[in-house]
Amino acid sequence: MSVGLNAATIIRTRPRMQTADLAALCFFILSWLGFAWASDGNRNWQRESLTRLMNRHRGLWIRNSIRRDLRMIDTSIIAGLQNGTAFFASTSIIAIGGCFALLGATEEALRIYRDLPLVVAGGRTGFELKVCGLIAIFGYAFFKFGWSYRLFNYSSILFGTIPMPAELAERPAEAERLVERAIMMNVLGGRHFNAGLRAVFLSIGYLGWFVGPVVFAMTTALVLAVLLRRQFFSAARQILVDTSPQSARSHSGEKS
Repeated sequence: MSVGLNAATIIRTRPRMQTADLAALCFFILSWLGFAWASDGNRNWQRESLTRLMNRHRGLWIRNSIRRDLRMIDTSIIAGLQNGTAFFASTSIIAIGGCFALLGATEEALRIYRDLPLVVAGGRTGFELKVCGLIAIFGYAFFKFGWSYRLFNYSSILFGTIPMPAELAERPAEAERLVERAIMMNVLGGRHFNAGLRAVFLSIGYLGWFVGPVVFAMTTALVLAVLLRRQFFSAARQILVDTSPQSARSHSGEKS
């Protein structure tokens, strides 16, 4: 009788575990999509996001460059953007390789799982599906970083088409068109870079799923709260809003 009761209990509780996993996964996906939509630089909120403010400063930077005869500083900035993007792209590839190595060590990982407290073990299939999801996240991040690198390369080429200061008076309309084109390409590269970086950040929340669906939802909410704070309430955003020297000094000692 006790064996029959235990079997019935397992049968009843298993769908709940699957439902909890699906609910946590849906919460993760909706959080990702919602944050991407809210923090996009095109969203004209009453409280502007850090991304939107920085897009505005990208335009100011490129517009100011047309007044300089020597533009080595500007090309160095673009090279720095490309190097940062290349670093994260290579990091994503390394992370994907680590995930495939984890798939090859599933039995060892499950053996460790059995000895850990508070871990909801979903079996070999569940573990491998979670790892495959992590691979998909890092794969998405790699494609975003790779495309961002290419867009910053295009931006550098378009930047080179901007006329020198001595030629601006001769063809102002064409110069304005070239400047706008370079700005839009640079902003687009930054948007894809932010998308890749967002995936890397949210992958930290995804790791909670290896412990259990409740922890998955909690880690996702925690990462989401951190990202929302940085976009809308951080000291970095406030620096871009406050332009007075006194406000800049007051925020210089705060954490971002």
